[in-house]
Amino acid sequence: WFQVVHAHKPHFMALHCQEFGGKNYEASMSHVDKFVKELLSSDAMKDYNRARVYLDENYKSQEHFTALGSFYFLHESLKNIYQFDFKAKKYKKVTGKEIYSDTLESTPMLEKEKFPQDYFPECKWSRKGFIRTRWCITDCAFDLVNIHLFHDASNLIAWETSPSVYSGIRHKALGYVLDRIIDQRFEKVSYFVFGDFNFRLDAKAVVETLCAKATMQTIRAADTNEVVKLIFRESDNDRKVMLQLEKKLFDYFNQDVFRDNNGTALLEFDRELSVFKDRLYELDISFPPSYPYSEDSSQGKQYMNTRCPAWCDRILMSHSAKELILKSENDEKIVIYDHIGPNVCMGDHKPVFLSFRIAAGAGKPIANVHKCCVVQ
Repeated sequence: WFQVVHAHKPHFMALHCQEFGGKNYEASMSHVDKFVKELLSSDAMKDYNRARVYLDENYKSQEHFTALGSFYFLHESLKNIYQFDFKAKKYKKVTGKEIYSDTLESTPMLEKEKFPQDYFPECKWSRKGFIRTRWCITDCAFDLVNIHLFHDASNLIAWETSPSVYSGIRHKALGYVLDRIIDQRFEKVSYFVFGDFNFRLDAKAVVETLCAKATMQTIRAADTNEVVKLIFRESDNDRKVMLQLEKKLFDYFNQDVFRDNNGTALLEFDRELSVFKDRLYELDISFPPSYPYSEDSSQGKQYMNTRCPAWCDRILMSHSAKELILKSENDEKIVIYDHIGPNVCMGDHKPVFLSFRIAAGAGKPIANVHKCCVVQ
């Protein structure tokens, strides 16, 4: 991450995290606080003299806890940056470094919401939701939304229909967020939505393509007759097993298909965003699926065989935000959408980032140009 910061030298940097504290957040939160303080005081970040950090650490509140973390760093060269106060409905100049944690509900500088329990009833302790902040750089205003949508609970259920039932749940939740950030309470501004959308490839279509010439064997539980495993074998070639599918197993014999040419051949099955094409824009994806990577520190490129690899982690924007991003007037590649640490273990998700120049005061004859970077 520091290498990305050093390479792109953004003036304004947004870092969005989900499941902050990891799976054992009750035991890990003390380490989180230490990490944040060390990050803010680190030598690599010494040129960022202002920061805002919002950590949802209130894990004892089942009603509110989202485990989201949003970090914003401002370079010393950046003048006149303001953050919106949603309660007072006005912008306030950003100075100094501040950390907000535990109960974010009382912080007027953001909006935070956890999705209702009935969106995903089979997940009792779901932490899915979003945090929204609003910023203004020399008359250019935009929202930054940290989002975490619902996962696929079972590969077998995801495989049953096209699109899957889980895709429908994510569609509903993302629609809720978009409606929320453009409602009538506040002035409409451009927005960037980035986080773990948990978008998955269309499982039925992927399996039918990967195993087009295979025969399928169904294994059921003896007591309930419920399907517990599907085995796809080649019709010839000694009936070689191509794919084994269980609730939390997606074991395909050739992982190279997900890595070769950044998995481009599978992008046609990445369909969940198409529902929102009138509301959201995304740059072309030129990196491999961001999930589920092995958590073995020596296996930076290896996928786990728990789920079908997919582009879960994304950076999306409104069509007006797309217009804010400056188009290059020469051959210099100003807009970069890529992943971080391709060969390094960074957990089961690989972070993605978007680096761009934004026209502050866009539409004015003389607009100040600042370099920004958002990291998921």
